[in-house]
Amino acid sequence: MGGVEAGAGVKLTPMLAQYLSLKERHRDAILMFRLGDFYEMFFEDAERAAAILDITLTARNKQDAAPIPLCGVPFHSVEPYIQKLLGAGLKVAICEQVEDAKASKGLVDRDVVRVITPGTVFEEESLDPRVPSFLAVLAGSPEGYGLAVADVSTGEVRVVEFPLAPVAGVRTGDGGGSEIERADAIDGVAEEIARLGVRELVLSPSLQADERLAARSRDIFRSLIPDAWYDSAEAAVWLASVTAAGEEPELGPAALAALGGLRTYLRETYRGKLDHLRAPEICRGRDTLILDQITRSNLALLQGPGGERRGSLLGLLDRTTTPMGSRTLRRWLLAPLTSCPAIGRRLDAVETLVEAPELRADLRRALAGMGDAERLGGRIGAGVASPRDLMRLRAALARVGTICEQLRRASGLLGEVADTLDPLPGVQERIAVTLVDEPPPAVRMGPIVRDGFHAEVDELRGLARDGKGWVAALEGRERKRTGIASLKVRYNRVFGYSIEVTRPNLALVPEEYVRKQTLAGAERFVTAELKEQERRLLGAEERLRRLEADLFAVLLEEIGESQRPLGENARALGILDTVLALADLAHDRGYVRPQLDRGDAIMIRDGRHPVIEVSRAGERFVPNDCTLGGERQILLITGPNMAGKSTYLRQVALIVLMAQMGSFVPAVEARMGVVDRIFTRVGASDNLTAGESTFMVEMRETAHILSGLTDRSLVILDEIGRGTSTFDGIAIAWAVAEHLHDCRATPKTLFATHYSELTELARERPRICNCSVAVREWRGEIIFLRRIVEGPASRSYGVEVGRLAGLPASVVARARMLLATLERGEFLAEDKRSPTVGREPGFQQLGLFDDRPSVVEQRLKQLDVARMTPLEAINELNALAEAVRRGGWQDEQSRDEQSRDEQSTDD
Repeated sequence: MGGVEAGAGVKLTPMLAQYLSLKERHRDAILMFRLGDFYEMFFEDAERAAAILDITLTARNKQDAAPIPLCGVPFHSVEPYIQKLLGAGLKVAICEQVEDAKASKGLVDRDVVRVITPGTVFEEESLDPRVPSFLAVLAGSPEGYGLAVADVSTGEVRVVEFPLAPVAGVRTGDGGGSEIERADAIDGVAEEIARLGVRELVLSPSLQADERLAARSRDIFRSLIPDAWYDSAEAAVWLASVTAAGEEPELGPAALAALGGLRTYLRETYRGKLDHLRAPEICRGRDTLILDQITRSNLALLQGPGGERRGSLLGLLDRTTTPMGSRTLRRWLLAPLTSCPAIGRRLDAVETLVEAPELRADLRRALAGMGDAERLGGRIGAGVASPRDLMRLRAALARVGTICEQLRRASGLLGEVADTLDPLPGVQERIAVTLVDEPPPAVRMGPIVRDGFHAEVDELRGLARDGKGWVAALEGRERKRTGIASLKVRYNRVFGYSIEVTRPNLALVPEEYVRKQTLAGAERFVTAELKEQERRLLGAEERLRRLEADLFAVLLEEIGESQRPLGENARALGILDTVLALADLAHDRGYVRPQLDRGDAIMIRDGRHPVIEVSRAGERFVPNDCTLGGERQILLITGPNMAGKSTYLRQVALIVLMAQMGSFVPAVEARMGVVDRIFTRVGASDNLTAGESTFMVEMRETAHILSGLTDRSLVILDEIGRGTSTFDGIAIAWAVAEHLHDCRATPKTLFATHYSELTELARERPRICNCSVAVREWRGEIIFLRRIVEGPASRSYGVEVGRLAGLPASVVARARMLLATLERGEFLAEDKRSPTVGREPGFQQLGLFDDRPSVVEQRLKQLDVARMTPLEAINELNALAEAVRRGGWQDEQSRDEQSRDEQSTDD
């Protein structure tokens, strides 16, 4: 029983036996057992829940030899407690009374009405309105894998297929695919799960055992289901019911099984109506730009520094006014298009709204009070909407009518939005005539039905209203008749109506008063007249509550029949809100419309990093050009740290991504051929949990890039090889650059490096071009111009960057001296003080801390002062002084050039 057993000495009442019977069926969940106004938990469930929820752990039958652990939470405020349990990685089974307690002659029948898991949360207050809440079911077959994904809160359903791609030269095993094929497919599954931000993954025990999948999705809540739940037949029947005849999608065995598993799992957990689930969208990945998890992180698409939304591209772009707009924008960002016509339709819509500021403002005002129409429609379709939800729906539909009028002349994508939107006047009218203007949040709280809508409701409401007036009149009449000024007519949920008299006035109580209850300072009485009125009054109120609930259920059922247009409204409003947000940003930031084609080139003029240019308040962002593709397949970018190389790399990738999602871009001009994938290898990180060093992570990511290249890939590489020794790093970086140039695919590549040796590649490979970040020296200071120019960098300026970063002056001076020595090749000398055992002949030790003469001293020893002219001596002295000031020494050629320059100046 999930670890719950009635041990020796435990007295099992009928209620506890009922609890244990239900717990046996839900071993993997915390069972919340409804008792009156509380949800109670017993045994080990109580012990675990009390610790997580920080509530008091008490006991039932405390005097027994084996008291039963017990804790509870109020039923009317249970949501925060459920969320805490889910956050702790637990499921929650909700047990309710399923029969009227008054009608029951014994133990009230109870049953589990819902099992709540992270992927089946429906309640609005428990969800982030800007982020979808996806549940995913994974299935496998000899042909590949299928992933069925649903957002239960909105009704959105997707199916993604991952067929096994044959690998050249690899034999297929008996399991239907080689290990390499299946590993690649599982990687695709893991990428899709991460991209969607799946909250719960449902799979069979055999798939659970897949180590590769476990490693890639270890932080996701998992639920196991038996193989029998992968009901393909049920999936086929459901597909036929939600799609038009002859339009049922063709799904492979794994995808169909996953969809069947999804339906079965939701039926067994949610246990409510699922009529709001829409026909699934079939995703095969050919129409969208692929952005793997590494790229999403490196480009800060969803999260900026510190894991916050601020500082991310999404945080910048999201100017939406509705939750469904925010979720649509997120979807566009994570799955940019690769079809030029589809991208053009989005850009047309953005351009229309950029050029029509008044229309843009009117539409944004209309959307501002819309609320989350998509999740509202989901609650209606699932039959759990409240009276206030329906009033929100009525208000939202009225705004839909306004938007339709504003878009009546629109064409293209905006015209499609207008044609899709349906204000459903019949639904608006039905809600208006049925419900009161300001209904309560729950049906049981009444009143909810408008006066005049239903004759019996009016009669019962009048009776209840008159009854309460009668009670007030009775109180006044009895005070006058008995002379007891403090007499009161009271109502108690347990004891009903009574006449309350304080003890000092008991002598004045008439004989017909029948004692009902004794209090500390008073007595309560009833009369035959009061009992009869109570029967009539309470009966009327109870019948009124039941009738209003029945009428509301009928209204909800009728509106639920409009589930499809409600879902289409929500989808269209999300698109409109997203386009408005992009247009608003483009207008405010001066973005331009990009031109996209099926060509090979990327040309950006005066491009800017969209996030950084906003974050640098008061500092002008330096724009840069980029010409990439064809004979400029690889741009090898050198220059010092802090000069702007990484910013440049990222901004090019972000501009391409924004263009393909349908956004205007931060540039003066942008023309580009669509790309099918963006790869990035940026930054240094390690994977301690997997025992991988920074360099191992770097190499794994690089290998992943090199194995997936296409002609239309865009590759961003920043400092390949820096996680190992210098010579190893140069060798690896050189080989990677050669591979990118020489491989069958010709991916467009931006390759930033500190290794100046790599600039020689431009001499050997015709499609590699050298670029660098412009730097100027002024009065001993370096100035980063942040401008990308043609040609390699002349110096790395690493020591100067260290000085700017705050290294101690002594460290900087010493570094300058050592750098000068290294640059002249004088630093490697045989260290006669070190033992040579085990070393190769001629081994040379790097003598960082020896007592040999400095290079300045060595130069002084070389000078023949007797043969020098006064001018030569002065020049030599000046050069030595300058070398000391700089902490290093110039090579012979530089010294001679300086001498000649100074000679010329003196002349």
